[in-house]
Amino acid sequence: MTSRQYLVSFLLFGFLSFAIQGQGYADELKIFTSRAVATVLEKIGPEFEKGTGHKLNLTTGLSSEFVGRINAGEPFDVVAAPPPVLDSLANNGKIAADSKTGLVRSANGVAIRTGAPKPDVSSLENFKRALLDAKSITYLPVPGVPQLIERLGLKEALAAKTTIPKTDLSSELVAKGEVELAIVPVTQAFTTPGVELAGPLPSEIQFYTAFGGAISANSKSRDAAAELLKFLKGSSALRVIKEQGMEPI
Repeated sequence: MTSRQYLVSFLLFGFLSFAIQGQGYADELKIFTSRAVATVLEKIGPEFEKGTGHKLNLTTGLSSEFVGRINAGEPFDVVAAPPPVLDSLANNGKIAADSKTGLVRSANGVAIRTGAPKPDVSSLENFKRALLDAKSITYLPVPGVPQLIERLGLKEALAAKTTIPKTDLSSELVAKGEVELAIVPVTQAFTTPGVELAGPLPSEIQFYTAFGGAISANSKSRDAAAELLKFLKGSSALRVIKEQGMEPI
């Protein structure tokens, strides 16, 4: 190669390097996320990836599962979980506390298998009767439903016919016909094939499950992670959030 060719190659390499830096490097974001936020990311993720060049690597499950992995030192960039979980991670120095932001909240309701007779859950008494009449029920052992069952005085009456799911999707047991009713965030009824919503919980006992997002304190892709959290508050995300029966925060 002549000195002239070396010079041209050097200048071309420098130009390409400058261009890439100007556009920003594409990152792969490792994300630990609760199911509710995952359903949104699965819909709008391709748009985010196309627009930014970044790639999303989702790990979806119960927050109790991935919190253990985070506290054990597994690297990640973004976590989406209920606010108390984010507070705990912030206290442990696992996330940047100033990056915490609210994302969505979901009301809770009763899910049944598609086409099954719909129980009346429109009032408190009807809801209690539906649970007592059901052959089997399921719900996640996370804050909210267990306390509600106990407050209604139904813990003992329902214990023998209650199945605690092994995954974060209690509605899947309903879809398979293994359980008759599930008390779930309504988004599960909208997004689980073979399942439909019998109705939301009665207003006097309705509660909302909130989810927020935050950036790892040790992320090497903080700018990209911040882009994602901002995107989750944009118009594309808002449309999907509403379609899936949730509300933005």
